[in-house]
Amino acid sequence: MTTLAITGGTGFVGSRTIALALEARHRVRALTRRDQAPRDGVEWIAGDLQDTAALARLAEGADAVIHIAGVVNAPDRAGFARGNIEGTANMLAAAEGAAVRRFVHVSSLAAREPGLSDYGWSKAEGDKLVEASPLDWAIVRPPAIYGPGDLEMLELFKLAKKGLALLPPGGRLSVIEVGDLGRLLIALANSDIPRISIDADDGTEGGWSHEGFARAIGAALGRRVAAFALPRPLLMAGAHLDRLVRGKGAKLTPDRVSYFCHQDWVIDAARRPPSQLWQPGVPTPDGLAATAAWYRAQGLL
Repeated sequence: MTTLAITGGTGFVGSRTIALALEARHRVRALTRRDQAPRDGVEWIAGDLQDTAALARLAEGADAVIHIAGVVNAPDRAGFARGNIEGTANMLAAAEGAAVRRFVHVSSLAAREPGLSDYGWSKAEGDKLVEASPLDWAIVRPPAIYGPGDLEMLELFKLAKKGLALLPPGGRLSVIEVGDLGRLLIALANSDIPRISIDADDGTEGGWSHEGFARAIGAALGRRVAAFALPRPLLMAGAHLDRLVRGKGAKLTPDRVSYFCHQDWVIDAARRPPSQLWQPGVPTPDGLAATAAWYRAQGLL
């Protein structure tokens, strides 16, 4: 039995990772900014990535840290830096201070192109901090993550239910189901594989075209979709409108448009995890169907 210290445990990826860790009979210590209901096998540590005392308590006695927490949407560059660079530095310091054996860091495929967006830049800078650490580390750069519990792709499903898909102008992407990603993180936390940086996806060679993925969402809903690629200027105008309407809660931001419109978000197949460590287990059509079922169960579709 391993004790795992997990940041971001109340979020989409983190909550699924905790559930999988408990199924595997690991002990979990998880950081939270809000009060949580008691849960067997989980010790909640109150604090955030800027609270160094809380991070020290989180890391104390842990066999491995799985650092999932980060900022995916911020109003400015400083917001991304605070969450993804300073937060990572603080968690690394806590792990080093507690002599944690293993540090698993969740980055993003966006870090591959740091010049495209503030988000990608901040994740790349966080990766550099991990790589410079004396810890035994593993970095995972996932592509688009979907699955039950996800709210980021809800708008795509809502549009598909109406028979519509609004897409970036061309390009391809890789995807990964949240449970598959969680299994990989736990496998890395328990692995003796030396320092490694990994890309992981659903196993689809060459990834998905945006249109193909949108049609797969439609199929999960039992709908045929009409797909329309939108030019970058129109997407950027939509981002400014979303910010005007929803303020800090905007989902489509200029920063996101910058990397949505990049042509190649397909993982590097040579950087996939060793097959003896992990392989994807959820075919994307099945995962999308499960996601649609979860949305319906929550009354979101």
